[in-house]
Amino acid sequence: MNLEEYHNNNRKSFVLQSDIPEVTQNEPCCLGIDEAGRGPVLGPMVYGVCFCPISMKEKLADLGFADSKTINEENRDRLLAVIEENKDYIGWAVKVICPTQISNDMLRRTKITLNELSHNAAIELVQKSVASAANIREMYVDTVGDATKYQAKLSQIFPDITVKVTPKADALFPVVSAASICAKVARDRCLKKWIFSEGEFPEEYGCGYPSDPKTKKWLKDITDPVFGYPQFVRFSWSTCSNLLEKDAKEVTWDDNEEVDEAAKGTAPITSFFGQQKKVQTVDRSKFFTERKLLQVYDLL
Repeated sequence: MNLEEYHNNNRKSFVLQSDIPEVTQNEPCCLGIDEAGRGPVLGPMVYGVCFCPISMKEKLADLGFADSKTINEENRDRLLAVIEENKDYIGWAVKVICPTQISNDMLRRTKITLNELSHNAAIELVQKSVASAANIREMYVDTVGDATKYQAKLSQIFPDITVKVTPKADALFPVVSAASICAKVARDRCLKKWIFSEGEFPEEYGCGYPSDPKTKKWLKDITDPVFGYPQFVRFSWSTCSNLLEKDAKEVTWDDNEEVDEAAKGTAPITSFFGQQKKVQTVDRSKFFTERKLLQVYDLL
């Protein structure tokens, strides 16, 4: 799993896809979807998909896949190596959603929720797999939000695929466990090789979850009173906004005030769509009326 392109430009989200095994193009396949890094205040969220022929479900289970959260880092790396060694019948793809996109989407005027971001990433990866000629016929998904609504949404988008959305899918279906491994290893590697374009920062930031004392201390210690945090941090998390509210300087945007001042006394836009007032007429000169001369309004 070569994430070098993302390491070199971690301000943009990134998709990485394996080669598509020939057997997955010829046989009906099952596909699993899972994520890593949904809750942390630091780093990217990563979505992963993994797929293989339905006829090889048991073979996939025999490889020892389980929920990546219950497996230590060493065993996750080992299982990813197993996936890559069996590339003749296992395909995968990951999407690294950078912290900048998460923050921007969640703080924009028309907000995009974390659930929407998650759904969009999952849909994109399935679409890429299908577009690459993988013959996907079954899909198993760890739920995000309401499982019934999410399943209906995916079934509508992919009418030719049987979709099953359920909590703890990574513990129930080996193909989802494999997707979980891909997502978790990708996120771990993104964090390990993170390049701070804003300068140097302490490396002891903990696990990245808001409840981790190391993470909370790291955020407090590096807070810039004007610029806040490096883009490694998700500004949209309440953990950050609370710290900034407390420790950062209040900023007044003069350009906004100028716009507000300029807007004073300006007629509302709706006034331009009201009923037009009746135009007052005046008596015309006898010179024009005797000669039946009319005013020209339009020139063709």
